[in-house]
Amino acid sequence: MLPTQDLFVYTYVLIDDAITAGQVCIPHRPGPAPACSDAELLTIALVRHLLGRRSESGFLAEIGRDWHEMFPHLPHQSEANRRIRWLWGAFEQLRIMLTERLPVDDCAQIDTSALPVKHPSRKRGPDGWLGPNGLHARFGRDAAHGEWFYGFRLAVKTDLGSRVVRAWSIVPAAVNERDVATDLLDGGPAPRDLLADKGFNGTALDAEQAARGTAVLVPPTRTQRAAMPKILQKIIAEWRNRVEATFGEITDRMELARHGAHTFWGLLTRTAATIAAHAILRVCLTNAEPA
Repeated sequence: MLPTQDLFVYTYVLIDDAITAGQVCIPHRPGPAPACSDAELLTIALVRHLLGRRSESGFLAEIGRDWHEMFPHLPHQSEANRRIRWLWGAFEQLRIMLTERLPVDDCAQIDTSALPVKHPSRKRGPDGWLGPNGLHARFGRDAAHGEWFYGFRLAVKTDLGSRVVRAWSIVPAAVNERDVATDLLDGGPAPRDLLADKGFNGTALDAEQAARGTAVLVPPTRTQRAAMPKILQKIIAEWRNRVEATFGEITDRMELARHGAHTFWGLLTRTAATIAAHAILRVCLTNAEPA
């Protein structure tokens, strides 16, 4: 990772150039232009995730204390939070712009990860965790940690090689993962191979993807492992580790698992910002870091 000051400069130039070139479009707002520009505010949000700073208010205080000369007109937390939510679409435009710099891998991976919004024991009656099209928080099982959670799931499609996120969605906690696969794969070219978890295993999905020229690979069951060559088992396990590494970067390193959002729209904004920051990490900073 670049030094913090260089990271601020690199990210700001990246965003400002994208806005100037029309690759990231900021909707016009009535009234005078804010003292802290949209490019500055997007930079602050993205660098917070790149550095893995959990607290938005704490990071704004850190900038005011240590980097005031770079952001002399820092907004109050409530204004920054409101404006960043309004700019959530810019994060997704930036992610798309960056991932288009890399050729699409012919092997893709899909998986889901838990996005808790509160501890299950604190769920008492109806709450405000409502999204569009009837989407709302529910109870689900987090197989990776062997526990129940209350919230949503983050579904992603990534390239096997670069591990960039090509598509993502926030879905119900108890979703049928095979339906998620269909939605994630609708956009973009059909991969040659699709690596998925056991939850995506099903003859209907296999047939649907075979019609598109895609072979679906899932981890073998205990019975299948007995008849499968050890080298093939090793390859599938190594490939699976790559999508786990991607989720580790997004949910743990960049703190999305401890997002601190209080509404669905806050969660959506933090998710879009985190995945855009991950695109910067995979597309730009991996090659920008000194040897």
